[in-house]
Amino acid sequence: MVKAKEQQTVFEEGAVDVAQWIAELGSDRPDLDLDRIERACELSAQAENKAIQMGAGWPSGRSSYWMGLEIADILREFQVDEDGLIAAIIYRAVREHQITLNHARKQFGDKVGDLVEGVLKMAAISNIQIRHNAVVLGETSDQIEQAKKMLVALVDDIRVALIKLAERTCAIRAVGNSERSKQLRLAQEVSEIYAPLAHRLGIGHLKWELEDLAFRYTEPKAYKRIANLLDEKRTVRDQYIETVVALLDAKLTLVTLDSELEGRAKHICSIWKKMNRKGIPFSEVYDVRAIRILVNTADDCYRALGVVHNLWRNIPNEFDDYIANPKDNGYQSLHTAVIGPEGKVLEVQIRTNEMHREAEYGVCAHWTYKDEVKGQRVARYERRLAWLRQVIEWQDEVNNLPESASEMMANVSLDRVYLFTPEGHVIDMPPGATPVDFAYKVHTEIGHQCRGAKVNGKVVPLNQVLISGDHVEIITGQDSVPRREWLHSHLGYVTTSKAKAKIQSWFGLRERQKNLDEGQRLLRAELEQLGLDSDREVLISEAFNFESDDDFFVALGSGDLQLTDVAEWIAEHELDIRTSTQLPLAFTQDESPMLINGLGGRRHQIAGCCNPVLGDSIVGIISDAGAVNVHVQACVEVLQGDPYGRLIRLSWQEDVRAVFSVELEVEAYERSGLLFDITGLFVTEQINVTMMHSVTDREAQRVQLSMTVEVGSLKILIKVLEMMQKIPNVVSARRAATKQD
Repeated sequence: MVKAKEQQTVFEEGAVDVAQWIAELGSDRPDLDLDRIERACELSAQAENKAIQMGAGWPSGRSSYWMGLEIADILREFQVDEDGLIAAIIYRAVREHQITLNHARKQFGDKVGDLVEGVLKMAAISNIQIRHNAVVLGETSDQIEQAKKMLVALVDDIRVALIKLAERTCAIRAVGNSERSKQLRLAQEVSEIYAPLAHRLGIGHLKWELEDLAFRYTEPKAYKRIANLLDEKRTVRDQYIETVVALLDAKLTLVTLDSELEGRAKHICSIWKKMNRKGIPFSEVYDVRAIRILVNTADDCYRALGVVHNLWRNIPNEFDDYIANPKDNGYQSLHTAVIGPEGKVLEVQIRTNEMHREAEYGVCAHWTYKDEVKGQRVARYERRLAWLRQVIEWQDEVNNLPESASEMMANVSLDRVYLFTPEGHVIDMPPGATPVDFAYKVHTEIGHQCRGAKVNGKVVPLNQVLISGDHVEIITGQDSVPRREWLHSHLGYVTTSKAKAKIQSWFGLRERQKNLDEGQRLLRAELEQLGLDSDREVLISEAFNFESDDDFFVALGSGDLQLTDVAEWIAEHELDIRTSTQLPLAFTQDESPMLINGLGGRRHQIAGCCNPVLGDSIVGIISDAGAVNVHVQACVEVLQGDPYGRLIRLSWQEDVRAVFSVELEVEAYERSGLLFDITGLFVTEQINVTMMHSVTDREAQRVQLSMTVEVGSLKILIKVLEMMQKIPNVVSARRAATKQD
């Protein structure tokens, strides 16, 4: 197991001269106010002594004062600033309630207080109760959920994460003599939360130690087996590495490459992961024998690679260029595996000194790089912080990310609200976002079907403003649709342009087109059934006073205009429709004095020019012979003639049963009882059938029926046709179009 740093100072009670430690800190960092740091040490020590005198002891099982010093010592190597070091020293004392957070603020200012408060929020992960108080390996979903929430809190100040990482490192270092349940709980927390976080921040310096220590407790047998295998061959391996380093150093010197070479220790957890990932034994883990070459420039890296490959044969598919293609956390290096001396596989890493600092210290490398211009250092730090925000929905492996770091940085916005789905995924949105905005961010259909929302387990209004850390659950319904009031800005349901556009699209495009198509289909089906030309759609739509034909069809398809109203209008104006298509009438009617009111005892005849039928609005024109010619009220003869003094108002008698002959065509699939069902319908509706003829296509198993029936009105005909189409096996039933003379 490799530690982040070979610990020179053991921070246990009385084991170190604190004054000497502070003096050494000052010699390394002349920018620090040592008096202020000393006051922090004194405050923490006094608070702990007072707690012990009152019988409180050490709730954590370890001195909060000395642990605070150990945390600060780890951060000292990361060049964390003065406020960060002070927060690290007093953090455990505040957590153990030996110092209040308000007192810390008064003593050292709001910046220190904010840092301590941020770490306290992260500490909530340690207090999660695994269900039924049982510690079971793998039951970490709640921990991961909480970790993501804490990442939301820490992204505003990276020092919070560093303090917590250092504190967890100290904690897992000291857990060796604790109960198994505590070891396992802490190891799960470290492996699932803090080692990946160190990886995200690019701090390999801590990542490897955290992974190895956690692995030691989660997989104790595997840890011991690999550790023993490493120990058994350590002497031979070290001698081999010394030989390789000497040989390679001579070759690099020969080509005048300024370089540093060192053996690179392989981490136990990393070996185990590689063995499991590739399904190989320990003997086939190539990078157990490994060296690292540090040079000055990126060009020198490639020159050194050429020397290595000229010296030894490289292994195919074991070369990675992370300089040209950096990992998403900023890691850069060349990795290659070669067949070294004695035919043994050797891994070689080649990187610049700057790349090495980046790999070991991550974001902290930007503080330690003294030769870099301050403005550039700040800019790089801000880019890394922005990147951390963008990858808050993190996975275990960087290469699983959907976008490259550069693409994410190009679109980054630091002013975001971070929210959580029921599955624990993190959604980032602009401030002021509502549950409706959240629903459309998750998925368009989730937004369309949204009918309610729960925030942190409680039902809330859909226009409630969400804040970072909220756990949002959208309640959907299959029959739910967007509401128009969501688009009213003063009601505050929607604040994001993306959600507004999707709602407007639903109302303005999808619904309109759907209703337009449906309206056209309904009208065409009705005209076809009645034997009328579908080209007359425009004539019919104009009669309903819509601004456009499309508006008429949209209204019909949406139900704002009922198809029955259109059918009734067709029944009343069939003559106008047929005249416009230049088709003769299909109805014939015998003259009868009992059909019409208002004749005054005069003889009458149905006008051949318009041939009105029962249901039409009618008028009469008295001829010179005293007879009455019955016309449709809209007939040209009525409108253009000069019926002054000869026009009388007429109406159909309500109780009369007139008979109109209509020819019908029916297509159906042949089956036993089909004719019985059709004729049975006419019997039930008391409709007389005067003629029926059928033609059967045996090969296609279809039958065509032609029939003439007598109906009292067009409305009755519409009803009969609809009923016929519901008979099983009937494909279509329609009124036959009459042929032109």
